[in-house]
Amino acid sequence: MFALAGQGAGGYQEGMADNRTIELGGREVALVVRRSKQARRLALRIPGHDDSVELVLPARAPESDGLAFLQSRAGWVLERLDRLPRRIPFVHGAELPLGGTPHTLLFFPGMRAPVTLAGPEILVSGRPEHMARRAGDWLRAEAKRRIAPLADEKAAVIGARVARVTIRDQKSRWGSCAPGGRLSFSWRLVLAPPSVMDYVVAHEVAHIAEANHSPAFWRVVDRLTADRRAGRAWLRRHGVQLHRYG
Repeated sequence: MFALAGQGAGGYQEGMADNRTIELGGREVALVVRRSKQARRLALRIPGHDDSVELVLPARAPESDGLAFLQSRAGWVLERLDRLPRRIPFVHGAELPLGGTPHTLLFFPGMRAPVTLAGPEILVSGRPEHMARRAGDWLRAEAKRRIAPLADEKAAVIGARVARVTIRDQKSRWGSCAPGGRLSFSWRLVLAPPSVMDYVVAHEVAHIAEANHSPAFWRVVDRLTADRRAGRAWLRRHGVQLHRYG
């Protein structure tokens, strides 16, 4: 049995991943091979956060069968990769949606601060070759500046406490909650509209009280955010695009 899947976060998480490249239709493509005890059939996924394809193998499936399956679906893979949103590197003149609102990234040497937010512009000083790193560092710091107090505010509503907020570049999820109230979020949420960030923070804070996705959990989420369904829908439609920045 075989399966094809589109873009988006999710899929099989367990097992070691083997990263390599493969030629498909005369084109070099990044390939991630992952074994899964949960999988019952070969599966192909286009995660969307980069230009790779993921091949999922059931625990006992020969790798050769998986690679043959991949080659037989080369046209599907290349078509899906070509449909991905274009990548937007952090270079002078790039536009990115800080808080869901268009901002222009500009190289502005001579400033004392590494990065300055000036209205609809994000000004980056220093040397040109350091621009991408400085912009990325600033966006991560800005994500924490916005998310951490929001998480504390929501935790107080339900009588909980956030032990720590960590900002990462997570590929398969927008946030997570570890025991003891340790929360982790993707920095890319700072590029989403505030209502979307609000939903994701509410979701993870709710897990401090309810470590599941039961009806009780969703009732807590609804106490903490205005419209969780709209937030989830926005991420399903636009989440891949957020992974194309940087």
